[in-house]
Amino acid sequence: MSQFGPGKDYYQILGADENTSRRDIERLYKRLASRHHPDRGGTEEKMKSLNEAYRVLKDEALRRDYDSTRRVPKRGANNETFVPETSPTAQDVGTTGQGLSALLCLLVGLFLLFLVRFQWIWFLWPLAILAFFVIAFGVLLAHAAMLSFTTALPNSNLLRRYRLLPKAAFWLAVIGGIYGIYLLFTAV
Repeated sequence: MSQFGPGKDYYQILGADENTSRRDIERLYKRLASRHHPDRGGTEEKMKSLNEAYRVLKDEALRRDYDSTRRVPKRGANNETFVPETSPTAQDVGTTGQGLSALLCLLVGLFLLFLVRFQWIWFLWPLAILAFFVIAFGVLLAHAAMLSFTTALPNSNLLRRYRLLPKAAFWLAVIGGIYGIYLLFTAV
């Protein structure tokens, strides 16, 4: 008697394929379990099915045994198997996405700050406080993008070997930017 459910495709139950990592299997299981739990309106049968699929696919030995006993999927009219496309997770934004987020925060914060200052809308001082927080958040995002960029460089690069150099240049640019904004505000 097989230890796996007859005719069950555990990969399909979790929305995964044979190449899905153990971490992604766990992520898919948690997402589906929270959605189909009986306490949240799901059925007990669906939850049992999810638990069984997760039990088999999370254990490397059971997963290998399951993969060896699994039937080959039927092929379509063009003799091709269906492979679902997945999009990358949010953590794969990369340095460019972090940099664009930082730039957007800085631009919005500076716009709000200049709006309050040059339109003589002093009674909207909470808007100025919000602008300072948005600018500070943009600086933190830019710092994270700079760190992500330097860690992506090869080990032979000078910026990677001397970690203090890009940090010093970054904070020097931030201080220079703050001083420039201060000069602009006091000149007008």
